[in-house]
Amino acid sequence: MADKPPRRPRAETPKGFRDYFGAEVTERKAMLDRIAGVYHRYGFDPLETSAVETVEALGKFLPDVDRPNEGVFAWQDEDADWLALRYDLTAPLARVAAQYRNDLPSPYRRYAMGPVWRNEKPGPGRFRQFYQCDADTVGSASVAADAEICAMLADTLEEVGIPRGDYVVKVNNRKVLNGVMEVAGLAGDDKETERGIVLRAIDKIDRLGPDGVRALLGEGRKDESGDFTKGAGLSAEQAEVVMGFTTAKREAGAATVARLRELVGGSSIGVEGVDELEAIAALLEAQGYGPDRIVLDPGVVRGLGYYTGPVYEAELTFQITDEKGRPRNFGSVAGGGRYDGLVKRFTGQDVPATGVSIGVDRLLAALRAKGRIETEAAGPLVVTVMDRDRMADYMAMVGELRSAGIRAEVYLGNPKNFGNQLKYADKRQSPIAVIQGGNEAEKGTVILKDLILGAKIAESATLEEWKDRPAQVEVPRGDLVVAVRKMLGQ
Repeated sequence: MADKPPRRPRAETPKGFRDYFGAEVTERKAMLDRIAGVYHRYGFDPLETSAVETVEALGKFLPDVDRPNEGVFAWQDEDADWLALRYDLTAPLARVAAQYRNDLPSPYRRYAMGPVWRNEKPGPGRFRQFYQCDADTVGSASVAADAEICAMLADTLEEVGIPRGDYVVKVNNRKVLNGVMEVAGLAGDDKETERGIVLRAIDKIDRLGPDGVRALLGEGRKDESGDFTKGAGLSAEQAEVVMGFTTAKREAGAATVARLRELVGGSSIGVEGVDELEAIAALLEAQGYGPDRIVLDPGVVRGLGYYTGPVYEAELTFQITDEKGRPRNFGSVAGGGRYDGLVKRFTGQDVPATGVSIGVDRLLAALRAKGRIETEAAGPLVVTVMDRDRMADYMAMVGELRSAGIRAEVYLGNPKNFGNQLKYADKRQSPIAVIQGGNEAEKGTVILKDLILGAKIAESATLEEWKDRPAQVEVPRGDLVVAVRKMLGQ
């Protein structure tokens, strides 16, 4: 019996992952460069860390996880150490700050950009690998550091093309929520699980609404698919104290602060949190960041478990249409906060830190929705091949164009069918095809075919208009670069 041929691998991406092609990668790089420009202007330095960390160094801070390796992609190496792909850029920063604490300036201000991985259930627009773009200050306990991050976040959004009025940066403080939970009877180490459930429930208020959050504060909630999520088990009275916190926002920041002071009662940690919020608002106002850009909002919680003080979130306020055709606000594109205990895990000493993370794919999607990205990125010029024995001539042309800073390539497929070469150039979104057959070579000329103008004429022009505006010109070979630049409008 003949052996079965080996099974061919399926050509597909793993579930929850995707590929990014030319224009998408170019768009992302352009946006990240603009963000880096703002971070740099604020005095932050770039840092690149390994994609792989020890599980111990990463810590267990992801929301909705119970086992150490749940939520991350982890494996055991030959030394029996557990390693994992980083799930964010903050946990690696804490390790760096501890490892190089004697060499780094204090405070240490860094920004980082790159992919992170989460082993979570994928969904529409939710992938297991995604890009983040962070900026953090490690070593400053001052709320001025938090205020600065919020101001920088507002500047960044405007820099990449989100106009004022289309976004708001919301600021809250975990200490205030801790004070409210203390008032609700959730203080103490034995209530840590319940506090975690409360945090995650409040963080979902925009998606689940007040009734959904109330259910999670109580016995639990069953979603549309029938899955049941266990609740915090609070009494109705305790739940109302927490819900009062989520609705404490008032028109003016001072009124919000006053309402929060009522809610935290005699809780010292709660009062400390309200004082910090008041100080942040004053610092931002002094720099000209008013409520049209940055507001105090008790509804902001952030799901990660390591935040200890001020937390913030950038929300885009303009409407888009969801997959079912319903209008909805675009929502959050960035968030962060203070995490004073993260470096202490390594050093045993308090090292204050605060920072922000921008969801790169979300922000790119927002810019596309606003029409702020040119998705029709021009491809390279294509030098066609009319005579394969003259490849050296064509390579000389493409070399001249590249030396002049013009993006160009020689057609490297089978040159037999010239129509296929033009189809290729069209697929590459090439603005110009360079053509030199035997006749042109004898005359010492080249033909430049304007593919963009040609396509536009073919779409809309009459025959007479087409004749008046030829989509190609013949120029002396020595004028190739000058003629191309003129055609490109350079």
